[in-house]
Amino acid sequence: MWMICKKEWQQFFNSLTGYIALVIFLLITGLFLFVFPDSSILDFGYASLDSFFDLAPWVLLFLVPTITMRSIADEYKAGTFELLRTLPLHSAQIVWGKFFGAWLIVIAALAPTIIYAFSVEALSVDVGLDVGATIGSYVGLALLGGVFTAIGICASSFTSNTVIAFVASAFTCFILYSGFLAISKLPVFAGGADYYIEMLGVDFHYRSISRGVIDTRDIIYFAAMIILFLSITQRKILQYK
Repeated sequence: MWMICKKEWQQFFNSLTGYIALVIFLLITGLFLFVFPDSSILDFGYASLDSFFDLAPWVLLFLVPTITMRSIADEYKAGTFELLRTLPLHSAQIVWGKFFGAWLIVIAALAPTIIYAFSVEALSVDVGLDVGATIGSYVGLALLGGVFTAIGICASSFTSNTVIAFVASAFTCFILYSGFLAISKLPVFAGGADYYIEMLGVDFHYRSISRGVIDTRDIIYFAAMIILFLSITQRKILQYK
Protein backbone atom coordinates (compact mmCIF):
# COMPACT_ATOMS: atom_id res chain seq x y z
CA MET A 1 0.00 0.00 0.00
CA TRP A 2 2.78 2.44 0.89
CA MET A 3 4.42 1.73 -2.45
CA ILE A 4 1.25 3.02 -4.15
CA CYS A 5 1.16 5.97 -1.76
CA LYS A 6 4.76 6.90 -2.61
CA LYS A 7 4.03 6.55 -6.32
CA GLU A 8 1.10 8.98 -6.08
CA TRP A 9 3.23 11.51 -4.23
CA GLN A 10 6.11 11.30 -6.70
CA GLN A 11 3.83 11.36 -9.74
CA PHE A 12 2.18 14.58 -8.60
CA PHE A 13 5.42 16.41 -7.82
CA ASN A 14 7.19 15.12 -10.92
CA SER A 15 4.97 17.38 -13.03
CA LEU A 16 4.95 21.16 -13.19
CA THR A 17 1.15 21.07 -12.88
CA GLY A 18 1.45 19.86 -9.31
CA TYR A 19 3.59 22.76 -8.21
CA ILE A 20 1.42 25.26 -10.07
CA ALA A 21 -1.72 23.95 -8.32
CA LEU A 22 -0.14 24.36 -4.88
CA VAL A 23 1.24 27.81 -5.67
CA ILE A 24 -2.18 28.95 -6.91
CA PHE A 25 -3.80 27.65 -3.71
CA LEU A 26 -1.35 29.56 -1.50
CA LEU A 27 -1.58 32.66 -3.70
CA ILE A 28 -5.38 32.80 -3.62
CA THR A 29 -5.63 32.27 0.14
CA GLY A 30 -2.81 34.74 0.79
CA LEU A 31 -4.40 37.45 -1.36
CA PHE A 32 -7.79 37.07 0.32
CA LEU A 33 -6.22 37.02 3.77
CA PHE A 34 -3.86 39.97 3.48
CA VAL A 35 -4.58 41.99 0.32
CA PHE A 36 -8.22 42.12 -0.78
CA PRO A 37 -10.00 44.80 1.30
CA ASP A 38 -13.25 42.96 1.97
CA SER A 39 -11.50 39.96 3.54
CA SER A 40 -8.10 41.30 4.67
CA ILE A 41 -7.42 40.58 8.34
CA LEU A 42 -5.38 43.80 8.46
CA ASP A 43 -8.68 45.71 8.36
CA PHE A 44 -10.43 43.68 11.05
CA GLY A 45 -8.84 45.34 14.06
CA TYR A 46 -8.56 42.00 15.85
CA ALA A 47 -6.67 38.74 15.39
CA SER A 48 -8.71 36.28 13.36
CA LEU A 49 -8.24 33.69 10.63
CA ASP A 50 -11.97 33.31 10.03
CA SER A 51 -11.75 34.63 6.47
CA PHE A 52 -9.11 32.01 5.63
CA PHE A 53 -11.07 29.13 7.14
CA ASP A 54 -14.22 30.30 5.33
CA LEU A 55 -12.41 30.52 1.99
CA ALA A 56 -10.14 27.45 2.18
CA PRO A 57 -12.91 24.81 1.71
CA TRP A 58 -14.00 26.49 -1.53
CA VAL A 59 -10.44 26.56 -2.86
CA LEU A 60 -9.94 22.92 -1.80
CA LEU A 61 -13.11 22.10 -3.71
CA PHE A 62 -11.13 22.77 -6.90
CA LEU A 63 -7.61 21.93 -5.71
CA VAL A 64 -8.37 18.40 -4.53
CA PRO A 65 -10.05 17.29 -7.80
CA THR A 66 -6.96 18.63 -9.58
CA ILE A 67 -4.82 16.37 -7.42
CA THR A 68 -7.01 13.27 -7.73
CA MET A 69 -8.35 13.45 -11.29
CA ARG A 70 -5.41 11.50 -12.73
CA SER A 71 -5.15 8.98 -9.90
CA ILE A 72 -6.99 6.07 -11.52
CA ALA A 73 -8.21 7.65 -14.77
CA ASP A 74 -4.64 7.90 -16.07
CA GLU A 75 -4.04 4.24 -15.15
CA TYR A 76 -7.01 3.29 -17.32
CA LYS A 77 -5.93 5.57 -20.16
CA ALA A 78 -2.28 4.45 -20.20
CA GLY A 79 -3.19 0.79 -19.81
CA THR A 80 -1.10 0.47 -16.64
CA PHE A 81 -4.02 -0.50 -14.42
CA GLU A 82 -3.81 -4.11 -15.59
CA LEU A 83 -0.14 -4.10 -14.60
CA LEU A 84 -1.08 -2.60 -11.25
CA ARG A 85 -3.54 -5.43 -10.61
CA THR A 86 -0.84 -8.04 -11.24
CA LEU A 87 1.07 -6.81 -8.20
CA PRO A 88 0.65 -8.81 -4.97
CA LEU A 89 -1.78 -6.21 -3.64
CA HIS A 90 -5.41 -6.43 -2.63
CA SER A 91 -7.77 -3.96 -4.29
CA ALA A 92 -8.24 -2.24 -0.94
CA GLN A 93 -4.49 -1.68 -0.67
CA ILE A 94 -4.44 -0.07 -4.12
CA VAL A 95 -7.35 2.24 -3.29
CA TRP A 96 -6.13 3.22 0.17
CA GLY A 97 -2.59 3.67 -1.11
CA LYS A 98 -3.82 6.14 -3.73
CA PHE A 99 -6.00 7.85 -1.13
CA PHE A 100 -3.20 8.35 1.39
CA GLY A 101 -0.82 9.53 -1.35
CA ALA A 102 -3.28 12.19 -2.52
CA TRP A 103 -4.33 13.15 1.02
CA LEU A 104 -0.70 13.73 2.01
CA ILE A 105 -0.42 16.14 -0.92
CA VAL A 106 -3.49 18.03 0.33
CA ILE A 107 -2.01 18.22 3.82
CA ALA A 108 1.30 19.38 2.31
CA ALA A 109 -0.63 22.20 0.61
CA LEU A 110 -2.24 23.20 3.91
CA ALA A 111 0.97 23.02 5.97
CA PRO A 112 2.54 26.30 4.71
CA THR A 113 -0.60 28.21 5.66
CA ILE A 114 0.33 27.73 9.31
CA ILE A 115 2.60 30.72 8.65
CA TYR A 116 -0.60 32.78 8.42
CA ALA A 117 -1.43 31.88 12.02
CA PHE A 118 2.01 32.88 13.28
CA SER A 119 1.85 36.10 11.26
CA VAL A 120 -1.53 37.08 12.67
CA GLU A 121 -0.39 36.23 16.19
CA ALA A 122 2.73 38.36 15.74
CA LEU A 123 0.69 41.30 14.40
CA SER A 124 -1.88 41.21 17.20
CA VAL A 125 -1.51 43.89 19.87
CA ASP A 126 -3.86 42.79 22.64
CA VAL A 127 -5.68 39.47 22.43
CA GLY A 128 -4.12 36.97 20.04
CA LEU A 129 -5.65 34.11 18.12
CA ASP A 130 -8.03 31.63 19.70
CA VAL A 131 -5.58 28.71 19.72
CA GLY A 132 -8.25 26.06 20.31
CA ALA A 133 -10.43 27.26 17.46
CA THR A 134 -7.43 27.63 15.14
CA ILE A 135 -6.22 24.08 15.83
CA GLY A 136 -9.78 22.79 15.45
CA SER A 137 -10.14 24.58 12.13
CA TYR A 138 -6.94 23.06 10.80
CA VAL A 139 -8.08 19.60 11.92
CA GLY A 140 -11.38 20.28 10.20
CA LEU A 141 -9.61 21.35 6.99
CA ALA A 142 -7.48 18.20 7.02
CA LEU A 143 -10.55 15.99 7.48
CA LEU A 144 -12.48 17.97 4.86
CA GLY A 145 -9.54 17.45 2.51
CA GLY A 146 -9.72 13.73 3.28
CA VAL A 147 -13.39 13.55 2.28
CA PHE A 148 -12.77 15.54 -0.90
CA THR A 149 -9.81 13.26 -1.69
CA ALA A 150 -11.93 10.13 -1.28
CA ILE A 151 -14.57 11.65 -3.56
CA GLY A 152 -11.91 12.54 -6.14
CA ILE A 153 -10.40 9.05 -6.12
CA CYS A 154 -13.89 7.60 -6.52
CA ALA A 155 -14.72 9.89 -9.47
CA SER A 156 -11.41 9.02 -11.12
CA SER A 157 -12.23 5.31 -10.94
CA PHE A 158 -15.32 5.74 -13.14
CA THR A 159 -13.63 7.18 -16.22
CA SER A 160 -10.42 7.33 -18.21
CA ASN A 161 -11.04 11.01 -19.00
CA THR A 162 -9.33 13.27 -16.45
CA VAL A 163 -11.51 16.28 -17.32
CA ILE A 164 -14.68 14.29 -16.62
CA ALA A 165 -13.11 13.02 -13.39
CA PHE A 166 -12.33 16.61 -12.34
CA VAL A 167 -15.83 17.92 -13.10
CA ALA A 168 -17.58 14.96 -11.44
CA SER A 169 -15.38 15.25 -8.36
CA ALA A 170 -15.78 19.02 -8.01
CA PHE A 171 -19.55 18.82 -8.49
CA THR A 172 -19.95 16.03 -5.92
CA CYS A 173 -17.77 17.89 -3.42
CA PHE A 174 -19.85 21.01 -3.95
CA ILE A 175 -23.13 19.16 -3.39
CA LEU A 176 -21.92 17.43 -0.24
CA TYR A 177 -20.36 20.59 1.14
CA SER A 178 -23.15 23.11 0.57
CA GLY A 179 -26.08 21.24 -0.99
CA PHE A 180 -27.62 19.94 2.23
CA LEU A 181 -27.32 23.35 3.88
CA ALA A 182 -29.16 24.93 0.93
CA ILE A 183 -31.90 22.29 1.07
CA SER A 184 -32.31 22.75 4.83
CA LYS A 185 -33.06 26.46 4.25
CA LEU A 186 -36.17 25.66 2.22
CA PRO A 187 -39.31 26.89 4.01
CA VAL A 188 -40.91 23.45 3.87
CA PHE A 189 -38.28 22.09 6.27
CA ALA A 190 -38.26 25.07 8.66
CA GLY A 191 -38.64 24.19 12.32
CA GLY A 192 -38.62 20.48 11.63
CA ALA A 193 -36.20 18.45 9.54
CA ASP A 194 -33.94 21.38 8.64
CA TYR A 195 -31.39 20.65 11.38
CA TYR A 196 -31.12 16.96 10.51
CA ILE A 197 -30.81 17.66 6.79
CA GLU A 198 -28.04 20.18 7.52
CA MET A 199 -26.27 17.53 9.61
CA LEU A 200 -25.89 15.39 6.48
CA GLY A 201 -23.65 18.00 4.87
CA VAL A 202 -19.88 18.23 5.24
CA ASP A 203 -20.07 21.94 6.03
CA PHE A 204 -22.02 21.31 9.25
CA HIS A 205 -19.33 19.05 10.71
CA TYR A 206 -16.49 21.23 9.46
CA ARG A 207 -17.97 24.26 11.22
CA SER A 208 -18.55 22.17 14.33
CA ILE A 209 -14.87 21.16 14.60
CA SER A 210 -13.78 24.71 13.73
CA ARG A 211 -15.21 25.91 17.03
CA GLY A 212 -12.30 24.19 18.74
CA VAL A 213 -14.20 21.21 20.15
CA ILE A 214 -13.27 17.86 18.62
CA ASP A 215 -16.59 16.02 18.77
CA THR A 216 -16.54 12.25 18.27
CA ARG A 217 -19.65 12.49 16.09
CA ASP A 218 -17.84 14.77 13.66
CA ILE A 219 -14.83 12.44 13.48
CA ILE A 220 -17.13 9.47 12.86
CA TYR A 221 -18.93 11.41 10.11
CA PHE A 222 -15.72 12.25 8.25
CA ALA A 223 -14.37 8.71 8.65
CA ALA A 224 -17.66 7.23 7.42
CA MET A 225 -17.69 9.47 4.33
CA ILE A 226 -14.11 8.52 3.45
CA ILE A 227 -14.79 4.80 3.92
CA LEU A 228 -18.02 5.04 1.90
CA PHE A 229 -16.43 6.59 -1.18
CA LEU A 230 -13.33 4.40 -1.03
CA SER A 231 -15.55 1.31 -0.73
CA ILE A 232 -17.39 2.41 -3.88
CA THR A 233 -14.01 2.89 -5.57
CA GLN A 234 -12.87 -0.57 -4.52
CA ARG A 235 -16.01 -2.18 -5.92
CA LYS A 236 -15.62 -0.22 -9.15
CA ILE A 237 -12.02 -1.28 -9.83
CA LEU A 238 -12.94 -4.89 -9.14
CA GLN A 239 -15.42 -4.63 -12.02
CA TYR A 240 -12.86 -3.11 -14.39
CA LYS A 241 -11.98 -5.23 -17.39
